[in-house]
Parts: sequence; C-alpha cells; structure tokens
Amino acid sequence: MLEARTAQGARLCLGLSGGLDSVVLLHLLTRLREPLGFLLSAVHVHHGLSSRADAWVEFCAACCAEARVPLAVERVTLTISGQGVEAAARQARYAVYTNQPADCIVLAHQQDDQAETLLLNLLRGAGVAGLAAMPVERPLAGGGMRLLRPLLAEPRSELAAYALAHGLEWVEDASNLEGVYARNHLRHAVLPAVEARFPAYRDTLARTAAHMADCRQLLEELARIDAAHAIDDTGLEVAYLAGLSRPRARNLLRWYLDGLGGPAWPAARLDALIEQCLAAGPDNRLLAGQADLRLRLWRGRLRPVADPCAGQLAERVWRGEEHLPFGAGWIEFMPGRGQGLSRERLEAGRVTIGQREAGEHFRPDCRRPRRDLKKLFQELAIPPWRRNGLPVLRVAGDPAWVAEVGVDCAYQAGPEEPSLLISWHPAGR
Repeated sequence: MLEARTAQGARLCLGLSGGLDSVVLLHLLTRLREPLGFLLSAVHVHHGLSSRADAWVEFCAACCAEARVPLAVERVTLTISGQGVEAAARQARYAVYTNQPADCIVLAHQQDDQAETLLLNLLRGAGVAGLAAMPVERPLAGGGMRLLRPLLAEPRSELAAYALAHGLEWVEDASNLEGVYARNHLRHAVLPAVEARFPAYRDTLARTAAHMADCRQLLEELARIDAAHAIDDTGLEVAYLAGLSRPRARNLLRWYLDGLGGPAWPAARLDALIEQCLAAGPDNRLLAGQADLRLRLWRGRLRPVADPCAGQLAERVWRGEEHLPFGAGWIEFMPGRGQGLSRERLEAGRVTIGQREAGEHFRPDCRRPRRDLKKLFQELAIPPWRRNGLPVLRVAGDPAWVAEVGVDCAYQAGPEEPSLLISWHPAGR
C-alpha cells in the first residue's frame, strides 16, 4: 500500500502514541523505509491527561532511539468547549500533525477502529460522509500534506499477533477501559456480543464504509456539477437552488458551506436555511450563521460575510505612511504619475481616514454630477453590510477617495502630474 502512495525521498511522520497499533506500525515502517526509499520520523503528542503521560514519552523516545527514528514530542493544552475530552484531544493532535515538517502523516488506525467509527457515527445520526468513516488517504493541512492509514484493513488481532511474534512491547492507556467513553463502551460491551453472532462484522462494516465512501464521492461530483451553474465569487444563486429537488438542493448547499469552513451543518439547519432563502425577496438581508461563519442574502445570492465594521471606527490622520491599518484591513499608498489622487491637492488641508457619513456626496466621474455615496455603492453592487467598513480619505473634511469607488473628480491627478495611488486591502482577501 505504501509503495503505491509514497514517492522516493518522501518524508513520512508517524503519529506515535506508544500503544500496540502505533508500535507495530513503527516496526513495519522501520523495515520498509530503506527498500521504499522514504524518510521516517515520529511525533508524540503529550496531552497531559494521564499521570503516566511522562512515562509514555520516555517509552516512545526509547522505541525511536532503538529504531534510529527522530522523535518530536509536542505538549498541548486542551480547550474543551462543549465538545468533550476525546474530541478536544483529537483536535489538538491534528493541529500538531499539520505543523510537522513532513509530506505524509501516518496513523495506525486499523479495522476495529473503522468498525467502531462507523457505528458511532451511525448512532449519532451521521449522513453519508460520517458513514464513510475513515479513508485510507486524505489531504491534510489544506492539501499540502497527506494523511495515510496503511493498517486500516487489518484487524487488531492481527496486529497483536505480529507484535508477539516480533517481541514488541507497548504501553496500555487505562482510559481505554473506562466505559464512560462511547467508543470504549462499544469496544468492550457491545461489539463482543455482535462478534458472537456475526463473526465477520469487521469485514462487513468495512465494506459498508467503502460503499458510503463511493456514495460520498458521487454526491460531491453532483454538487460540483450544480456549483458550476449556481456558484461564483458573489455567492450561491438562490433561484438555481429553488429549481432543484430538496435532497439535491441540500447537497449543493452542504457542499458550498463545507467549502467556506467551520463545522458541518445538520440536515435540519440546512432545510431551515433553504426555506428562509426561498421565502425571502432577492434583496432581503437574511442573516444566518454557525460558529464564525455568517451568511447574508442579497441580490438573490447567498454569500458569506465577515461584517468588518460592527461599530464606529476611530478617524485616523494620514502622515505620509505607505501602509495604514484601518478597521478590518489596511490601506496602501504608492507614488504615481498622471493617475490617482493629486499630490498637490492633498496639501489643501488635514488628511484623515474615516468611515462614510450619512448624506455624503461624491463625484468619481467628471462627466457626471456629484451624487449620494449610498447610490454609488448600490450601482457598484457593494453590499450594505460592507459599506461602513470601507475607508474614506478626506482633505480638510472633503471626501477625496473612497475605497472600491475611486477618487473624486476635484482631486484627480492631471496628465503627468505627481500623484498618489491608493489601494484598500480588506482582511481575508
């Protein structure tokens, strides 16, 4: 499996806990690194949850020293906010993995883990993605790194037999026996009874996970087909969403929201959001959200917003800086000639940067009269929730430049005249 998934010289980093599975995988990788030509290192995450955590570090260090494998020990502090200890520990581990100097993170999940994961997700009401359980390989850290699980088709009993045959030692985590954790309850109380009646349940559930993985891929491909018609830089077109069956609309919306980041949206919330979008008018400023993601409906499109300016921003005085922070972004000032803002006209008074003011008028086109800045924003399709966060440069209190609108006619540089080129860089762009 590794031969087909790793190139010569690839840097593999093993997530080493010191337990049976990861010790077996360390032994296997040590034997394979020379014939397959990969570089091997290991990382141990010290969660600080057990009184034996320091002893586990020493054990892993001894294993890696014997195998001549470099080991990094990363100590983490868990942040538990309603997600439980197991989820917090997992999140901390994966944060460590993504920061390793490696091409692949290799984990020792095996077939029993896969069966447990599928059943846990089923009992929690997961959809197709959850029932696909763990893939053998997937991108990690935004696609720049991969995660590999080369033992996923092997039952725990085979790994135990291998360890005994090769005289391997490992540590036992006492928390794996505590029935308070759902996975442990399945492992020790439920699955032995299942195995007594269905001895091949591991293979059966592994096949089910593979079928669900196929279904997940098909749903993603369908979402991409729909997205080509409905999604662009301005958001998701609600009219297209309305023309789809509810399951297909839910699939497209889920795919779109997944791409924006954050936790998965439950099916009930997706349905509620679809109903809100279909019932609202094209310019309804519907606000919905989850975690740090906020959504608004404007001009018939659902789009993410950051609300860069929730309150009043203090006015800033410009004193010739090349870069000036403002609100949720920064402004860049570059010298120019014949275009942009006239340097001579800048000397007419105090130069300040602030927010727009109600009733303010502006004239970016010398062929047209001065108009209300609000009307200009509307013509340029700048959403209402972004307008207060856009900086306005004033000379002696008179608006001379507005971000994403331009330079007022009275302040535009003439041909070959020394000028200032101003650009606005909002956060996240």
